[in-house]
Amino acid sequence: DVTEKEMDNLTFKSDTVLSDVHLHCPNKRHLMVRLNAVGQPVFLSYFKLLWNTDDQASEKQPREAAAEREHQYGSRDELCDKDGNNLKSERECSAEGIEALLDDDGDLEVVRRPQNACDVDEEDLLRDRVCPVILMRGKEDAFEDEEQECTCSDVVRIEHTMATPLEDVGKQVWRAAFLLADYILFKRDVFRCCTVLELGGGTGITSVIMGTVANRVYCTDVGEDLLAMCERNVALNKHLMEPGGGEIKVKELDWLRDEFCTDPEALYSWSEEEIADLHDHCTVIMAADVFYDDDLTDALFRTLYRITHNLKNSCTVFLAIEKRQLNFTLRHMDVTCEAYNHFRNTLNDLENLQDGKMKYNVEPIKLDFCQFLVYERMEQL
Repeated sequence: DVTEKEMDNLTFKSDTVLSDVHLHCPNKRHLMVRLNAVGQPVFLSYFKLLWNTDDQASEKQPREAAAEREHQYGSRDELCDKDGNNLKSERECSAEGIEALLDDDGDLEVVRRPQNACDVDEEDLLRDRVCPVILMRGKEDAFEDEEQECTCSDVVRIEHTMATPLEDVGKQVWRAAFLLADYILFKRDVFRCCTVLELGGGTGITSVIMGTVANRVYCTDVGEDLLAMCERNVALNKHLMEPGGGEIKVKELDWLRDEFCTDPEALYSWSEEEIADLHDHCTVIMAADVFYDDDLTDALFRTLYRITHNLKNSCTVFLAIEKRQLNFTLRHMDVTCEAYNHFRNTLNDLENLQDGKMKYNVEPIKLDFCQFLVYERMEQL
């Protein structure tokens, strides 16, 4: 029996972290394909691009192409269904004819809203799924509907996990990776034919998108199981890179080590030629949703400092982050995000660094660019 005193001291802890990307995909189905080396379920999900990547070879001007996408799918502030219908108008129609009713004393009289077809449609299209629909391997037509609706050039296929311990969060798909992917697709000409390094690539979804325009992408992370998943995702989306001839190399890069892994016995080690290629040609470094632990943030910035000092060319670093762990603290008497604050402080230290060798300039990017992937572009991004 639990005494009253023991009840007062009970605490509940969980080391499981869940990305909510999949919870905001209504009716999305996830095919469970296998168990990974540590027994975690691995799922295969389709993420549809809101435009056909066959347009890469077209002669359309970017502004004309963006106008066409906006006409077809609506602006980024408007939620549209798969047929391009604006759900805002659906929402408005469900509220027509409803007025606030008051009783004789002037109190609000609450009545049940009439149910109509529009309400049903809205519920089906907008409701967040608490539990994604999980399919087991064995039904060959598990994704038959999706394959009929999508062409090979407008779908990114990603293997991932859903709920993991904190040390395995790289095996999930996170919202900031979608944001960075959007920016890459919006600024295709900026990244065309570049050599790119991604730090903390995780499932590799951002590197896959970058591989559609860049010449070579080094997608890096740590852990053989994670890197194997990433390599699998690169293979699943090889057809997206073929039109532009892009190449993605999956490599180990541990921020807690001062050197590249060059052990020939290691599966994802670097060759001397690859290290030289990175130093000679890399002009873009990117990282998405990797700032959640202060020690890892410090390690990443040390790695960033070390790598940029060895580059022969000037380099632009793109960092995407989502503010999380919003807590009210007595110390600040405000709602704060400790991990984000530490990231910003470290970034400021880098910008103010004066070592006589390099100068870092930091500029925020406005989130007013087009949205190409279906996710919630929230203000915390």
